[in-house]
Amino acid sequence: MVAALAYPLAAVTGIGAKATAHAMEQKTDILRTAMPAETSYLYAPDGKTILTMFYEEYRQYTKLSDMSPHIQQAIVAAEDNRFYQHHGVDPKGVARAFVANARSSGVSQGASTLTMQYVRMALRDSAKTPKEVQEATQQTSLRKVREMRMALDIEKELTKEQIMERYLNSAYFGHRAYGIHAAAQIFFSKTPATLTPVEAATLAGLVKSPSAYDPISSDQKEATGRRNYVLDRMAQLGYLSPDAAAAARAEPIRTRVTSPANDCASIDKRYQSWGFACDYVKNWWSAQPAFGENRLERMDKLRRGGYRIVLSLDPKVQAAAEKNVGAKENVGSPFANGIVVAEPGTGRVKAMAVNRNYSLDLSENGPSSNPEASPNVKANYPNTVAPLLGGGSLPGYQAGSTFKMFPMLAALDAGMTLSTAFDSPHRYHSQVYDGWSPSNASGAMTGRQTMWSGFGKSVNTYFVWLEEQVGADRAVHMAEQLGLRWRTDVDREHASPAKAKKWGAFTLGVSDATPLEMANAYAAVAADGRYCEAIPVNSITNRDGTPATYRTASGIEREVAKPRCRQVVSADAARAATDAARCPTGDTPAKGSCGGWSTADSVRGTVGRPVAGKTGTTDSTRSAWFVGYTPELAAASFISDPDNPFNAVGDGQSQIPIQAVANTLKEALKGKPVRQFTPPSDAIVG
Repeated sequence: MVAALAYPLAAVTGIGAKATAHAMEQKTDILRTAMPAETSYLYAPDGKTILTMFYEEYRQYTKLSDMSPHIQQAIVAAEDNRFYQHHGVDPKGVARAFVANARSSGVSQGASTLTMQYVRMALRDSAKTPKEVQEATQQTSLRKVREMRMALDIEKELTKEQIMERYLNSAYFGHRAYGIHAAAQIFFSKTPATLTPVEAATLAGLVKSPSAYDPISSDQKEATGRRNYVLDRMAQLGYLSPDAAAAARAEPIRTRVTSPANDCASIDKRYQSWGFACDYVKNWWSAQPAFGENRLERMDKLRRGGYRIVLSLDPKVQAAAEKNVGAKENVGSPFANGIVVAEPGTGRVKAMAVNRNYSLDLSENGPSSNPEASPNVKANYPNTVAPLLGGGSLPGYQAGSTFKMFPMLAALDAGMTLSTAFDSPHRYHSQVYDGWSPSNASGAMTGRQTMWSGFGKSVNTYFVWLEEQVGADRAVHMAEQLGLRWRTDVDREHASPAKAKKWGAFTLGVSDATPLEMANAYAAVAADGRYCEAIPVNSITNRDGTPATYRTASGIEREVAKPRCRQVVSADAARAATDAARCPTGDTPAKGSCGGWSTADSVRGTVGRPVAGKTGTTDSTRSAWFVGYTPELAAASFISDPDNPFNAVGDGQSQIPIQAVANTLKEALKGKPVRQFTPPSDAIVG
């Protein structure tokens, strides 16, 4: 009997320990610094308002000093009453468990101390493969021996208080509550610091079996019995007086359940429309190498890394955007009217709005207008989580003449001037693009044009000719440098080095693009040719409060949330493009003449300050666009049917994006000083 009782303890320092010593030393090293998975929080731009959370295990690490003494006492009473006497392994507990298990011919008692339990939880949390998870949790004698050995080692490295803190931040209490912060929130809607003895005993009782003693889903009989056992043990250990314990036993369990938000669909209704920006944060995050080698690793980091993420949206700009995209097209329309606003010089996204509800509930959605779709397929209105504004897997929408900016920038950057003139016919027979013969939208566009008038009137034949002079491949490359990506097989084929030179229709916007891309591309022009990658956040901090960083290819450490910018075209070329881009809006360029009329001449009067931009429509007006910018903001708006690109918007709706951008810029900039565009040099004017 003595030998049998002694075997588990001997194994710790004897045969078992020698067999696995090296592996256990490595794991012990991991446990010294191991931190459990922690919830990441997405904040509004004020850095205080929580919009939603991302987690697999709802947990927020809490210091021991921020926990009620009652929960510390209750967990000792429930799980390990000799915690402060033993050194990681309790010989009395091992012997008692051995005898009990021998009598029952099974496993009726364990001998796990709080330290051993922490070791098991920490190994599970740090496991990187299913095999490691199994090794950490499987019911075997070898696992128990390893836990004992590692518990002894951990107690040499950490104080009892440190072990208690880590334990209470790792334990699972049920209802997806990992750690005492989550448990206090979910079961009682309070912080760990304010837990009463009754509440602490209830939570401590859950650790043994969260489902069996659940006070929320059951009739509370088992939960009350378990709680009372813990209260009695607290009294026996001197944590409660007999009278206090008796009074506590007499109280019913009063839960006050909180269901914590998780992911973008859980955003509070006050910020429901911000779900599209939240969704973009996730898509953007999944593409950041700073958070892992692949998408799965990066999303795992988001849900387990304990990050604090502050959204870049500007509430004033967002409110203006939301108001104006719903002004002409309601959420029940098959046509999506969306807008994205970006900040020149930083790339930060200031608004993302579309006439849709961000929701997973598609039950009441309208039928798809695509004749090729199954009758059971629902359209994406009024509810959707589809990335209609960009940043996801959808290719976007043909952007029409907004693409004329790219050959114009390429031409200006190659040394051509704004005064470059061409007698533009109504129909142009291209000798470069294999006899292709594009025409203008109106006979009024026929005649001699410059970049100012050609851009202002959106003269197709002028820009096809201009693209021939500079090379379609250069125009395509310019768009790529300004952030556009080709998401369809057709676009990728045309943009390939072998075929880009012959992609004459590129300047007419036959490629798909997203509002996010177009707003950011035009923002680069507003920023004197300095392109900044689109970024949906103001800051990202690690769980320890330090900024999240990454290393560049040259080894420089940079913050993930800082703007990433590069000069794509010369400042003078960008300023010249802006001068021409003032013509479509009814504004007056600094150097040249717009030729008498423009495609969106109401914009300048609406915005009430210097503004540039470009309209865009596709064949049969299946989609319509307007991209406009001031020195402070760039906005791109579209209207199209995302479910069926052949469902034409029609000419009558082409003003909707123009009005959406103009009114959004007006309201967003109200009360701010009027800034002027910097004029181009005389050399590039010509």
